[in-house]
Amino acid sequence: MPSASARFTHLDWTVLVAYFVGITAFGLWMARKIKTSGGFFLGDRKLPWWVMVGQAFGTGTNAENPVAQAGASYSAGFATIWWQWKNMLATPFYWLMAPWYRRSQRTTIGEIVEDRYGRHLALLYTIFAIAFFVFNQGAMLKGAGRIISVATGEMVSANGVVLSMAAAFILYSFFGGLIASAYTDFIQGFLILALSFMLIPAGLATVGGFSGMKATLPPWFFEVYNESSQIDAFTIAMLTINGLVGITAQPHMLSMNATGSSERAGRVGQTYGNFVKRLCTIGWALTGLIVAAMIAQGGAALKHQEDAFGYACLHLLGPGFVGLMVACVLAANMSTCSNFMVNSGALFTRNLYREFLRPEAHDRELLWMGRLSGLSLTLLGILFALYVDEVLQAFLFTETIAALMGIMFLGGFVWRRANRYGAFAATVAAFGVYYGLNYLAVGELRLVYRWTATPFAWSLFTGFAALIVVSLLTRPEDPERIARFFNAMNLSSDGEPVPAAERGQDLLLTDLPGWLTRDRWRGFFRRYREDLLGFGLAWISVGILILLAWAIMQIG
Repeated sequence: MPSASARFTHLDWTVLVAYFVGITAFGLWMARKIKTSGGFFLGDRKLPWWVMVGQAFGTGTNAENPVAQAGASYSAGFATIWWQWKNMLATPFYWLMAPWYRRSQRTTIGEIVEDRYGRHLALLYTIFAIAFFVFNQGAMLKGAGRIISVATGEMVSANGVVLSMAAAFILYSFFGGLIASAYTDFIQGFLILALSFMLIPAGLATVGGFSGMKATLPPWFFEVYNESSQIDAFTIAMLTINGLVGITAQPHMLSMNATGSSERAGRVGQTYGNFVKRLCTIGWALTGLIVAAMIAQGGAALKHQEDAFGYACLHLLGPGFVGLMVACVLAANMSTCSNFMVNSGALFTRNLYREFLRPEAHDRELLWMGRLSGLSLTLLGILFALYVDEVLQAFLFTETIAALMGIMFLGGFVWRRANRYGAFAATVAAFGVYYGLNYLAVGELRLVYRWTATPFAWSLFTGFAALIVVSLLTRPEDPERIARFFNAMNLSSDGEPVPAAERGQDLLLTDLPGWLTRDRWRGFFRRYREDLLGFGLAWISVGILILLAWAIMQIG
């Protein structure tokens, strides 16, 4: 086994400095294109599909992902992959939902909420969205700190590296907005791929390959699904629903789906960028098994299960490669923080500043307010990082609050009769039940509770029930507002706006009760061709990834 006395060498520093200088220079070079607030917030909706894939992958993959997954696999086996794969079964639906955001012709999801329910619920959503960005950035900082501190044997200050990371992505994001964020995401995506798999060859050689791991660890550690991992079928189902409902309302989803050069670019980017992440999750889970075998064979111990990934870095990588790994960790964080900074600035500027403070603000003023507010809100993420103790639970917390807020967002697209009163009642009921049940179980009030399936299931059920019941008992939304909203969903946003049915781009999920009418079934395949073919191919991809994971676990 490589020596535990590994140190951060001059070569590692050279690699790390080269990464910082290179990615910052590239981001600033891309920033030269930004002239308007539309370019800063949405890149003028001209990004090609391959950049959209890199943006979705880079933004959706953060340092806490390998930290949390490797730690879970180290503790309870490969089947814990479903903590991260909770969105695996939801990913095909991304193909169906992606056009919602582009067809809205809006800059933020807060504006979509305003179009659907009015400005007061848009304000409520904006407050949630800003909190979401702050909480997520805090979790990412904590994850990066864990890896870097352990991986370098505490020779490199985690705080110092985090500050350097923040300085770099803030600099190019401040000037370059979404264009700089998206293109640097694409470049950093290659480093994230390296992050996911570079530890495995040395790790397998250290523990004697798969046969050595299987001789050391219990057999159930190598099962793709088992209840020993504390993730049963019900928990997976709830995690899937958590991911499906939650992702619709995550505030950066508009930039993930609506900034491409076409609707298909948005669909491909969001769906297959996330499938790349599902592939990387296999590497993180396998790394956790390797560390479990290393610990069992060497008689060492970890202070915390989430130190597993950093432990592997420290013991398996040679000079230069530790620096590369730290650069990969920073790439995973910077790509997401950059996007979040731009989106939080857009939310504050367009849904608070312009809406309530300066309706007459000109475009140049909005551009600079977006830059300054994004910077300020990003700094708040550091404070949440100090509060977080366990990265996995912080990660699940941010997705859970998005799911509870997503009830009104998803309901607004699939049911015309949903109104603002039902949406507000759904949000209050869902959060109330979630925190109430967790308080009763734990006996104290906390911001972040350990995620369990039952409280989440009851909160989601209560929220949807409140949406339906209160909407039916109260006054409907203005018919003109609803007609305008759904008419936009029925128009293709590629080129000149024409009825989506003419291009095979009608949407399956909008206004689901409409499927009870005969008109929705006329010319079925011709009208829904894009949805049907893409949805089917996405499910094939799900099957391939699960089969691949199973096949790897049969080795040895």
